[in-house]
Amino acid sequence: MANLVEIRGLRVAFDGMPVLHGINMDVAPGEALGLVGESGCGKSVTWLAALGLLPSKAHVTGSVRLQGADLSGAPRAQLEAVRGKRIAMIFQDPSSSLNPVQRVGRQLCEALRVNRGLTGAPARAEALRLMDLVGIPDARGRFGNYPHEFSGGQCQRLMIAMALAGEPDLLIADEPTTALDATIQAQILDLLARLRRETGMAVVFISHDLGAVAQICERVCVMYAGRIVEQGAVTQLFERPRHPYTLGLFEAIPRLYGPREPLVPIPGTVPDPRRLPRGCAFSPRCAQARPFCRDERPDLLDQQDGRQLACAFPLPGADPARADRKEGVLQ
Repeated sequence: MANLVEIRGLRVAFDGMPVLHGINMDVAPGEALGLVGESGCGKSVTWLAALGLLPSKAHVTGSVRLQGADLSGAPRAQLEAVRGKRIAMIFQDPSSSLNPVQRVGRQLCEALRVNRGLTGAPARAEALRLMDLVGIPDARGRFGNYPHEFSGGQCQRLMIAMALAGEPDLLIADEPTTALDATIQAQILDLLARLRRETGMAVVFISHDLGAVAQICERVCVMYAGRIVEQGAVTQLFERPRHPYTLGLFEAIPRLYGPREPLVPIPGTVPDPRRLPRGCAFSPRCAQARPFCRDERPDLLDQQDGRQLACAFPLPGADPARADRKEGVLQ
């Protein structure tokens, strides 16, 4: 089956400062793809660039294709025909995305007018159906409420409803559970999984929460310093991570079972894009690094087990002493 979206050689620079360094990524129809990594690794920038949503000072090169149609440098009219209708995006802070002085029903109807040409009674009926679909209680009674009259979780549900208004082929969920408590996070993840099953749309789930990724995704890309360092099936990477950075993300997960132990954080921070190491960007933080790693940058290469990996000295597999942390994530 042909891919829904193909990204090739995507590079982004702000005022001459590179922040993405040749991203290659595919999304198949109906697939759930996770994109993980620390803040500042380029997860959100990748998809903002793909949709042409970065500010004018951003210099973007590379190819982004939607079912064969090239979106790279496409005119505004072509991109507007894609945004919302073919590819929709929801963000981690719904309070900044909803208009605080407009009733939520009006905002939903506006999305339906723009994306599907619905107005009047048909738009209202469809807006109420979407509110019911995403689990807003008493949709008819709350149609005329303002955003501040909804909880954070309900506002995120409203944002999902607005994203669904265009019946998109791909939904990009950019850390949609970050500002929510654990119970509401679980509800939103269950909602996204259910909507994907019912509508057949693909989902790109951007997150630093490995547990959330394990819950709804089939495949995962691990990003670091503007590059993909490992990608493959979720069970494959979570049970047997081979890049030291991927393993470091798991090591930082609190233990769910057994005696308490101090967390094992990854030392240091994501490097400043203006001062990237000459070789592997992760080498200053990597316990496995050798002199070669500080001089040579590894390419992302296909592995015999089907994953892709960018590491000159990959790990043989998961550390059995920490296996309980991975099992806790996958449950």
